[in-house]
Amino acid sequence: MTKNTRKFRKNSITLRLTILFACLSTTVLLMLGLLVGASEEEHFIEQDMELMSGKLDLVAHLLDKSRDRLDLDSLVGLLNDSLVGHHGLSVVLLQPDGRTLFTTADAQFPASLLDRKLIQKNPAPVTWQQTGSSQRVPMRGISALLPSGIAGSAPLLVALAVDISHHEHFMASFRKTLWFAVGIAAFVVSILGWAMVKHGLAPLQAMRQGAAGVTADSLNYRLEMEAIPVELADLADSLNNMLARLEESFQRLKDFSTDLAHELRTPISNLMTQTQVALTRTRSEDEYREVLASNVEEYERLARMIADMLFLAQAENGLIVLNRESIDLAKEIEKLFDFFDALADEQQLRLSLVGSGHYYGDKLMLRRALANLLSNAIRHSPIAGSIQFTIETAGEQTIIRIRNQGQAIPAEHISHIFDRFYRADPSRHSNGEGAGLGLSITRSIVLAHGGEIFVESGLDGVCFEIHLK
Repeated sequence: MTKNTRKFRKNSITLRLTILFACLSTTVLLMLGLLVGASEEEHFIEQDMELMSGKLDLVAHLLDKSRDRLDLDSLVGLLNDSLVGHHGLSVVLLQPDGRTLFTTADAQFPASLLDRKLIQKNPAPVTWQQTGSSQRVPMRGISALLPSGIAGSAPLLVALAVDISHHEHFMASFRKTLWFAVGIAAFVVSILGWAMVKHGLAPLQAMRQGAAGVTADSLNYRLEMEAIPVELADLADSLNNMLARLEESFQRLKDFSTDLAHELRTPISNLMTQTQVALTRTRSEDEYREVLASNVEEYERLARMIADMLFLAQAENGLIVLNRESIDLAKEIEKLFDFFDALADEQQLRLSLVGSGHYYGDKLMLRRALANLLSNAIRHSPIAGSIQFTIETAGEQTIIRIRNQGQAIPAEHISHIFDRFYRADPSRHSNGEGAGLGLSITRSIVLAHGGEIFVESGLDGVCFEIHLK
């Protein structure tokens, strides 16, 4: 048996529950058997006491009729007659001076029953082993002091005992039967318990089999909640949610891999084509310089894309370290206006800022996020349009809005606008506008600061809204 198999059996829920069920049922059966045995033993004691109490009353009656010594002597015959047919019953009468007035054959009593000082008014029965001719005989007896009818005489000590061998034999047989019955019952209960536990854990087996069949190509598998017991409903729901998250993450990774390969293919293809063309014949120094300059542009594009992907990977794994400092948001936005002034003048765009505010965050990252939004707004604004930045403070939140008069974004693209490599307008692909990572980077920066970013689109243009806490 392998180590893994031993571990599996050691941690088997079915085995644990079966053993627990068998132990509990066996304990209950044992307690019930012991209770029945104790009750039976008590019943035998009551029977013996009833017999001995009856004989004790008979002796008391005979002693009460005795008026002189002759009556006491005749008492022996009466006692012999009264004990006819009572096998196993022993009686002894002791006079006040200790002499034996009457005794049955082979009567043996312990000293505790023959000591006048130890005898109480309601004596409890005493059990002992009496030595017989060939074996020891279990006995149970009582004793009492009974007065006679002779005036002025001291009471006589009367001791009675009964053979309880048949009781002992019955109880020994009962105990053997009890242990045998408990053993059989424990075995049967263990088998039934195992079957019940296996049946009860069948939904877990179904869940295990279903989960074992989940692969990269079947992440759409879900557990059927209708067939799951109430006790496992939360577990099944958690597994379904986990599978949903895995499916979503895997699909995102698949889409990302496809997009990344597509994005890298274009600059690499351009580099190979230009290089191959350049190598087809001998060219002048200026022509080679022109090819190398073109290649440098493609390399720069690749470098930016790789840097952006590394940044997004760090952001998604919480590895971005923020260098927080006090930031004058209005001053930073005005610097961006100066930087993009030439590009805005080409399209005759008006850049404006309303409001002011301060925020404690990473200046370089926030500047990059705002630059991405401003660059995006310039690209999508109509000629002679306007771009307006608004800064507001609402309680502990700082809100920055960037509104442009560009064409409305279709509703089906709004939910994907911050996805990597996503472009609402496919016609803009590969026209020098970047790899489609700017808005993804912007969202990552905002989220790293504990904020949120939203986008609204309508007939009056597009508005990006950043909430910073």
